[in-house]
Amino acid sequence: MSPGTRPFAVLTCLLAVACGRSNMPATDHGESWAVTAWGERYEIFAETPALVAGTSAAANTHVTRLGDFAPVTDATVTALLRSPSQGERASKPGGSIRPGIFKVELPPCEEGEFELVFRVEAGGDREDVPGGRVRVGSAASPGGPVIEGEEAAGHGDQATTFLKEQQWRTRFATAPAAQGALRRSVRGMGRIAPPAGGAVELTAAVEGSVNAARWPYVGADVEAGATVFSISPRNTSGRSLGELEAAEASLEAELQAANARLGRLRRLAAVEAVSFREVEETEALVTSVQARLAAARRDVETVRSARGSAAGGEVVSVRAPFAGRVAVVHVTPGQTVEAGAPLARIVRTRPLWLEVALTPGDASRLSGDPHGLTLRASATDGPIGFGRDEVRLIARAPEVDPASGTVMVALEIGRSVDQLQIGSAVEAEVLLAEEVRGIVLPSSAVVDDAGVSVVYVQLGGESFARREVTVPLRQGDLLLVGGLTAGERVVTVGGAAIRRSELISSGSVEGHVH
Repeated sequence: MSPGTRPFAVLTCLLAVACGRSNMPATDHGESWAVTAWGERYEIFAETPALVAGTSAAANTHVTRLGDFAPVTDATVTALLRSPSQGERASKPGGSIRPGIFKVELPPCEEGEFELVFRVEAGGDREDVPGGRVRVGSAASPGGPVIEGEEAAGHGDQATTFLKEQQWRTRFATAPAAQGALRRSVRGMGRIAPPAGGAVELTAAVEGSVNAARWPYVGADVEAGATVFSISPRNTSGRSLGELEAAEASLEAELQAANARLGRLRRLAAVEAVSFREVEETEALVTSVQARLAAARRDVETVRSARGSAAGGEVVSVRAPFAGRVAVVHVTPGQTVEAGAPLARIVRTRPLWLEVALTPGDASRLSGDPHGLTLRASATDGPIGFGRDEVRLIARAPEVDPASGTVMVALEIGRSVDQLQIGSAVEAEVLLAEEVRGIVLPSSAVVDDAGVSVVYVQLGGESFARREVTVPLRQGDLLLVGGLTAGERVVTVGGAAIRRSELISSGSVEGHVH
């Protein structure tokens, strides 16, 4: 059976001396043995004495839940022996004697070969996990696992013991090595930015006081054309409302008198009783007083509006040129500002641009839209992946930056500021069209052993082999590795713990008591 496609078993021999273990090839000479089998939901690791016709064999059966690699507790485990000639023999269901460990009695049978199956029943669900072929022998020639083909040849790996109790106490997981494909990529440091024209500084159009009504705040969403600020133009005279109203009344009276004088002079000029020069001078006076009165009235309305004493006072609205979000507010309510002073910064929320610095060679490899993108904000953060339809090549700088020796490339990414904050520094991996096939593992499976990349292959339930691998390609949290065969079960989480155990034991056999 192929370990990469369906449940399979690994058989190892046990020496019953002081509960120690050996990784010697299994034989049919009466030694204790162990079977490791994987189903869809459970891993079985059973330590079993030799099989003799007519007698039962007590198997300490470790059951691990593959969903979280925790010990199974609330379940029953049954051992089944099946053969075409003798049918099916079943043990009594065994309950747990310790978390994850079940006492299972293999049923007595006549001599012959059988298919061993472990049945796990938990929470109303049942799974039969095939444990491989076994031979039931006689007292003179006890039986055990039937090993042939690749299993009989062995792996040739030196095994390290890492007990089930150790696995259950730490973060641990395994998975069959599988064929896959990763894309080639280019990498560089980048920065999240708004798109071109996607950020604007709102400024004061006039000198005046910033009104407090409907005050914008950082993070507030604004619609295109919405009023973000209103400004009451400043009263340049610096006088009080009473003084301004008195000046307004005085100018009104002065204008009234000037108009009356102008009327009389025009009548006298018609009969040549006065000179036309006097008429012209009076007309200029009327025009001047009208202008001063208009300015006085504006000052009065401005002060009234600022005090809230008059409705509909003159204000200047500052509007958002596009829909976006307030990023920075530079002023406070009631603050007096000069014309052109910055009030707030507004940015578009979507899409965003990624400005990434690439080597000239890598920049030239990026032709057309990328086939995907991976961003990582820090070494401790997980990668953020983007599909091909979320990334678009915008522009590539026509020259190399002399300070950094890199070429700036701009990409548009289909995310919003809710997922990626503008100004964030990121490590960018831009995926190219070319794919490379091979064994693909998560990066957590590879352990750095003094500069050498290694993984741990599970030979049996508690038996692991250190395997040096090469890593020719990386994509996000996935690695393309050489040195493994598809179907070998690899430790994907917890390899560093096995490495520590390996160093502590210094290669000595480590046993444990159930």
